[in-house]
Amino acid sequence: MQAPRPKTKSCGTICLKYLLFLFNILFWLAGGTVLAVGVWTLVEKNDYISLLNSSFYSASAYILIAAGLVVIVTGLIGCFATLKEARSLLIVYLVLLLCVFLLEVIAGVLAYINHQELDEELRQNLKGTMEMKYAQPGEESITEAIDKLQQEFKCCGSNNSSEWKESLFILAAGNPRIVPDSCCKTLGEFCGRRDHPSNIYKVEGGCIMKLEEFIQSQLYILGSVGIGIAFLQLVGMMFTCCLYRNLNEESY
Repeated sequence: MQAPRPKTKSCGTICLKYLLFLFNILFWLAGGTVLAVGVWTLVEKNDYISLLNSSFYSASAYILIAAGLVVIVTGLIGCFATLKEARSLLIVYLVLLLCVFLLEVIAGVLAYINHQELDEELRQNLKGTMEMKYAQPGEESITEAIDKLQQEFKCCGSNNSSEWKESLFILAAGNPRIVPDSCCKTLGEFCGRRDHPSNIYKVEGGCIMKLEEFIQSQLYILGSVGIGIAFLQLVGMMFTCCLYRNLNEESY
């Protein structure tokens, strides 16, 4: 009696298998990108985060890091499930893709809702932070963050340079400065004694406007990365469903 021939995979199944494998490599790389953006935000921009009383921005960075790790693990599961043609793992992979996709939608909605609140919180608190905490005992990290903000963004004061005259730092006895030295176009000790436009940064809208622009650009980056990954997930879910259906049909 002749032994039954092993079932051969159709051309469509083979194509789907390798397309899904390629997708998972892209998905894994996307997870690495998300993870890198989250770490970069915390490491490079942590000074600016300290100027915000709200934890929303730093929480977003931690969410990105967690999402990146989940995406990387999901991509590895997808690669293994695809190569081994494990239908049970394909279902797990599909569920993970769907969960991450829903989390991205929720995170996007929350970011949109909280964006205006973040702007308002920034406007209300940055001026007070500069006036009450700059160069005060125990506020070294805030002082460094404000100096870095004014130098990097070429601005002076929360809304304008004249607001510094109300700060505890400028009002301190024996301080000859009108503004902090970090407002100066050319840094030097006591360069803040003269607030002429040739000496210090005079930017309409002050540092609040500059910090708002920075946060906006960060949100655009996060949004672009999120949209790209969401599109990849939709493609991946489609490929996974098709491959699972083909494997299921060919098993009978």
